[in-house]
Amino acid sequence: MTVRKFVGKDTRSVMQRIRNEMGEDAMIVSNRTVEGGIEFLVLTQEDVDLLANAASADNPTPPVRKPETASPASEQYPHGSDMMGVIGEIRSMRTLLETQIVDIAWGASQNQDPRRVAILRETLDAGFSPTLARHLAEQYPATENCTAANALNWVKSVLNDNLHSQVDDSELLDKGGAFALVGPTGVGKTTTTAKLAARFVMRHGPGKLALITTDNYRIAGHEQLRTYGRLLGVMVHTVTDEVEMRIALGELQNKHTILIDTVGMSQRDKRVEAQIAMLRNASVKRLLCICATSQMGTLEEVALAYGDKLTGAIITKLDEAVTLGGVLDVIIRKKFPLYYIANGQRVPEDLLIPDVPTLIDMVFSENKLARQFQIKESELSLMMSHAKSASLPIRGHVS
Repeated sequence: MTVRKFVGKDTRSVMQRIRNEMGEDAMIVSNRTVEGGIEFLVLTQEDVDLLANAASADNPTPPVRKPETASPASEQYPHGSDMMGVIGEIRSMRTLLETQIVDIAWGASQNQDPRRVAILRETLDAGFSPTLARHLAEQYPATENCTAANALNWVKSVLNDNLHSQVDDSELLDKGGAFALVGPTGVGKTTTTAKLAARFVMRHGPGKLALITTDNYRIAGHEQLRTYGRLLGVMVHTVTDEVEMRIALGELQNKHTILIDTVGMSQRDKRVEAQIAMLRNASVKRLLCICATSQMGTLEEVALAYGDKLTGAIITKLDEAVTLGGVLDVIIRKKFPLYYIANGQRVPEDLLIPDVPTLIDMVFSENKLARQFQIKESELSLMMSHAKSASLPIRGHVS
């Protein structure tokens, strides 16, 4: 099959050359503006018939319908509608060939190393992203004596090594400083702030703690924290901008620990940058509250919006999540230190120090509801064909 290229100063002159040299049945594949004129790529009718026969032999689906309305291409030259039909057929054949190649490669990989396939299946079912799943499968140092179970244990050990967390409350409750809980709306920042405040009061008393809220948008938003403050015997201060934040922090510099409950904003809100700048300029350490029930795309956007020089992260609503792979995926890839996990509404009981091995085991534990949405064997190849290979900062070893 040969694609001929015609270049001319204008469409009319090029079309005339195409008719003279290739006949009225020649099919235009594409056209574009180039230096000095316009360029056309053209197929003969014989080549088009050859492609159509090859496509129908491998894919018995009906041909792509030609557009009924006029398109810019059809306005440029008489055979525009035919050209669009040919482009549709070529794209269909390209997709078919790509799918068949992926299926062949996938089948070969299954035969060569089913343990890597097991890694993909287990990590995807647990809610991890295809990018991380592929990275783990590619990095797995398979040996002859390894089994699928050993491969899964290797994955758990790698995730365990790359999920960094604090082992006690010393960083926040004992060392002290100013900490702001940030994150989008509805992730539980105020409740988590109250839990941290209660833990601090139980250890050091109310006199060494100060509470600040920047939430003056929601109706009674700051009243929720004030209610907790009254119960704990701690004064709650309200600030609205960077100047008031600096003044409040200056007045409270004798306090051992300052907890700041920030206003919840969508990760796409332009005010997020201003809020982060206000806290950064005041030398406040930021803890990102990240919801375990959020979708992977949402978690990624939140991490990008709030993740600049974070001190750490707190997983919230763990008790409401069906799968934990998504939230751990983001924390591991972004290398956020994990400070706490919140698994309920009780204050302060439902705020725990992360037990990483237990958390990783929970990710891969049997969940009957989640298993209803497992990826089938026949679907793995289609899914992984669109997963990009990436060099992730994840360390791995053979246990």
